[in-house]
Amino acid sequence: MDFKDQIKQFSERVTKLKDNIHTEEATKNAFIMPFLQVLGYDVFNPLEVVPEFICDIGTKKGEKIDYAIFRDSDPIILVECKHWKQNLSIHDGQLLRYFHVSKAKFAILTNGLIFRFYTDLVEPNKMDEKPFLEFNIEEIKDGQIEKLRDFHKAYFDSNNIYQSASELKYINEIRQLVLQELQEPNDEFVRYFAKQVYPNMVTAKVLEGFRPLVKRTFANVINDTLNDRLKSAITPDNASIVVEEPVQQISIPTEPEDKVVTTAEELEAFYIVRSILRTTVPVNRITYRDAQSYFAVFLDDNNRKPICRLYLNNPNKKYIATFDADKKELKAELKTLDDIYSQSSELEKTVGYYL
Repeated sequence: MDFKDQIKQFSERVTKLKDNIHTEEATKNAFIMPFLQVLGYDVFNPLEVVPEFICDIGTKKGEKIDYAIFRDSDPIILVECKHWKQNLSIHDGQLLRYFHVSKAKFAILTNGLIFRFYTDLVEPNKMDEKPFLEFNIEEIKDGQIEKLRDFHKAYFDSNNIYQSASELKYINEIRQLVLQELQEPNDEFVRYFAKQVYPNMVTAKVLEGFRPLVKRTFANVINDTLNDRLKSAITPDNASIVVEEPVQQISIPTEPEDKVVTTAEELEAFYIVRSILRTTVPVNRITYRDAQSYFAVFLDDNNRKPICRLYLNNPNKKYIATFDADKKELKAELKTLDDIYSQSSELEKTVGYYL
């Protein structure tokens, strides 16, 4: 089993067991120790993983951190653990103090669900206030798994991780700012664009008039960019294919009163279905229509050729439904979107009915 599969398996374990974990110690035993094992460390070797590692802080002697991972007799990673229901933000100060008196270059603060990775990018030997990597193990993305792989015992290189940490940290922060401005552009953001195109003074009234325009423009630019990338992805490998239909337009709602909202999760699921079926039919033939209760994927945008339905609106229970020869729904629960890949044969079989 490769590293990605191990992480996915661990993610499923957390989801399955968390409601039965009632103490911090149980969190460590059920989640943290298995996580360290997935990273390749021997949790039963006191020369490699030291539980209750003592970090003397000034006049305070015998202060302990939950785990310290060692290499060549020196700590390289500190791990502070909390119960899975606890908010980590109220505990980062404790880890910061431990980090300051330790030789370790990296620190992990976790409750078994949320994992935050820290280093000292801002000031040497002082842990940064913000993590350079953070993920929810139940919703971990492939890109985050690749970053996590760097902490595996077999690949761990302190210098390489540290060099990439700065870039990763600022990319994540910029990403959050961009998403925030796309959702609700602030005055400064709107004013910047309004001043470029509006010939008169940008008053408060003008600013409010431009706010939905800026928001809508960015939505259109994202649509156009995604569609161009889809077309370019199709053309090189399928140069002989004539695209008879335009690429499905991605709808990014700009008004809160819209009843049907196509979410990023639904779009990601759609692209997974396309990826699965790319060897069966040209991807431009796979389209979607969003509805209030489900997200439907069709062949040739024909409602008589349904491929699957995705029920993703309920955060507690998510499903994919394929169809048999009589167009009867066959539902399968989805723990994560990656579970769609387990339905590959059913999706291919469904498309086969229409070919």
